[in-house]
Amino acid sequence: MEPFVLKEADGQPALFMLEPWVSRYNDLSAGFTGRNGGVGKAPYHTLNCAFHVGDRPEDVIGNRELVAAQLGFSLDAWTCGEQVHHADIAVIDGDKLGAGSLNRESAIQDTDGLLTNVPGVLLTSFYADCVPLFFYDPKQQAVGLAHAGWKGTVAQIAAGMVERMKDTFGSKSEDIITAIGPSISSCCYEVDEKVMSHVHDLEKHFLGNEQYSTSDWYIAKEGGKSMLNLKEMNRQIMIKAGILPTHIECTSWCTSCRNDLFFSYRKDGGTTGRMASWIGLREVSLP
Repeated sequence: MEPFVLKEADGQPALFMLEPWVSRYNDLSAGFTGRNGGVGKAPYHTLNCAFHVGDRPEDVIGNRELVAAQLGFSLDAWTCGEQVHHADIAVIDGDKLGAGSLNRESAIQDTDGLLTNVPGVLLTSFYADCVPLFFYDPKQQAVGLAHAGWKGTVAQIAAGMVERMKDTFGSKSEDIITAIGPSISSCCYEVDEKVMSHVHDLEKHFLGNEQYSTSDWYIAKEGGKSMLNLKEMNRQIMIKAGILPTHIECTSWCTSCRNDLFFSYRKDGGTTGRMASWIGLREVSLP
């Protein structure tokens, strides 16, 4: 069953809720925005949530306000990194609350992974084909997001997130649940030999163990091209890091195939908006 379920209403932003999690954990909000239901103009129409693409800042802020309000968080809680396609991870405490919410300059620099155990913080990151990775430890009440393009994937940011959760919050791999969100799929993601050389380097660490099937990572084509499956790569990296296979939700949405619902860097020719992934623990009001 598809874990990311579209919730859409007139005048509201299109939100893909991580339904198995939010229906089970009342204090958790997690999901992924679509491209519709915002205030932006072409070529960023309409729910672009990122500053760095060249959209009008006031429209980006307007869209973030719409999403935050729909989720029951204030924009002051919106906290994000300046993504650079690496594997650096930042732990967010109360002092970093709201970093990057109103402008690009105040975002946490050089950061593609975010973790927190502070209620009221809404972690966010941005996508137009790359893979959003979600992490939640319900025992330690810690949450995380990782942005995984091909560079972040081969750098094993997913494994880095698991290790950082263990080191920082005392999490155990078997307690962490994860999810792989809407992103470009192998049907649409053709890469060249340069990218595949990095994939093959990572592949060597998985060979010889029947638990992993790197043949599912890509389909080789003529001329040195391959169709790359980043979702499956990240799933297997998570399993190698100790995540139970039954604790991994994986989407079937392809951002390129469903360009009507999602921004796609490849399908839109490079000039387009960005979706936001989010995860946060709600503050519990005392009676």
